[in-house]
Amino acid sequence: MKAKLLVLLALIIGPSITWAQTAVNINLTNTTANPTISKYIYSHFAEHLGHCIYGGFYVGDTSKIPNTNGVRDDIIAALRKMKIPALRWPGGCFADTYHWKDGIGPKDKRPSMVNKWWGGVTEDNSFGTHEFLNMCELLGADPYLAGNVGSGTVQDLADWVQYTTSDNKNPMSDLRKANGRDKPWKVSFWGVGNEAWGCGGNMTAEYYSNEFRKYSTFMANGSKIFRVASGASSDDYNWTETLMKNIPHNLIEGIALHHYAVIDWDHKGPATGFTEDQYFATMQQALLMDTLVTRHSAIMDKYDPQKKIALVVDEWGGWYDVEFGTNPGFLFQQNSMRDAMIAGTTLNIFNNHCDRVRMANLAQCINVLQAVILTNGPKLILTPTYHVMEMYNVHQDATMLPVKFNTEYYEFKGKKLPAISVSASKDKEGVVHVSIVNIDPEQTHKLLLHFNGGAFKTVSGRILTSAKVQDYNSFQNPDKIKPEQFNGAKLSGDDVSLLLPHTSVLVLALK
Repeated sequence: MKAKLLVLLALIIGPSITWAQTAVNINLTNTTANPTISKYIYSHFAEHLGHCIYGGFYVGDTSKIPNTNGVRDDIIAALRKMKIPALRWPGGCFADTYHWKDGIGPKDKRPSMVNKWWGGVTEDNSFGTHEFLNMCELLGADPYLAGNVGSGTVQDLADWVQYTTSDNKNPMSDLRKANGRDKPWKVSFWGVGNEAWGCGGNMTAEYYSNEFRKYSTFMANGSKIFRVASGASSDDYNWTETLMKNIPHNLIEGIALHHYAVIDWDHKGPATGFTEDQYFATMQQALLMDTLVTRHSAIMDKYDPQKKIALVVDEWGGWYDVEFGTNPGFLFQQNSMRDAMIAGTTLNIFNNHCDRVRMANLAQCINVLQAVILTNGPKLILTPTYHVMEMYNVHQDATMLPVKFNTEYYEFKGKKLPAISVSASKDKEGVVHVSIVNIDPEQTHKLLLHFNGGAFKTVSGRILTSAKVQDYNSFQNPDKIKPEQFNGAKLSGDDVSLLLPHTSVLVLALK
């Protein structure tokens, strides 16, 4: 494609509005029937893996790095600015070997364990339930605790629910008070195991659904909790079907889905310095998320047409080879503009499917996989993925505006992918935000947005872009990629026109 490409976008509100390939229609009236984009779609994941917790979030209260009760102050500030709504912990695979009672009480009396999943390192349990839940309060984020079903017991998980959430007098609330916390925390989200089909126990869907029924029954403690079943890996649709069919709907609030943008599990390729072949293949896997969410949602619709049960995509992101010289079990990788493309397109998919997707958790928050923050001693850098998440937080709890558009394509070696990804919302103040991604690594695309009855007076925007899709922020050049004001959108009546650079993420605000 040598010429500039015309992309016509239409936000169609209501079933009575029609659209055509040759026209762009955006109707901003009668939007009350549209679903809300849950803020929890923008949630994160922190596992006891590599330097996500120790050396990431947590440096201990004797560290020279400024901290609050051992948690880095600069990380707290960065995540609060990003508006992190929820944080999943302690895993991941680690969750099904984690026994929460080892991580409470005086730190010098807590037993150690070996982290068998991630590097075989010794875990001293100095960061446990109190440290995590208190940290969530500092972050203004809701905790999402992943319970141990693989090697734990029903009693263990029921006790954890009591310990963290009960305000009645009972052995667990008494134990919590003895450990220094009088009032319970607010812990609504609970994962009942993790990847039960794999590291969580290598169970069948039929067996796990029975285990879930048992655990879920005994987790109830009088307060309302949100129980998430260990869900499918990518396109295992039978797993979702079995759970929806076998679990009574009064015992479950969500079903998980895990999908990573991986080229080949045996040859993942580098996080930087990748070829265009590798970039194209990664984006194929990232954009597959739309098909996965659509098909899993369709299965859920058969059993739950009122959409009471949420699809919770609590692990997603890009996964590459670890950086040279680092522990292979620590999953440390750099974060480039490719990751910004993954983040922008995936969040657009979730926004557009917010009737069913009501939580998602990027893997992982700090120093692991598609991290939003990387640390090196006292140094900290914000990745391109961080900037996308921060730019997109305008969609949190806003009304979704359905998007229909025809796109041009990013073509490579006879294959093609949609070059443009779009989602839109209207916030409580009536501001419309449109997020647009151009994954094409070379071509600028011309966009025309037409709003029927929009009556906007101003348009502004922020853009994240760089010269090459391989570009990234380093500790030597931490601000190479950061959002800039975008002044290229022209408002004329009901029309907005602009040229969207290659390899870019744009968020427009129309008032």
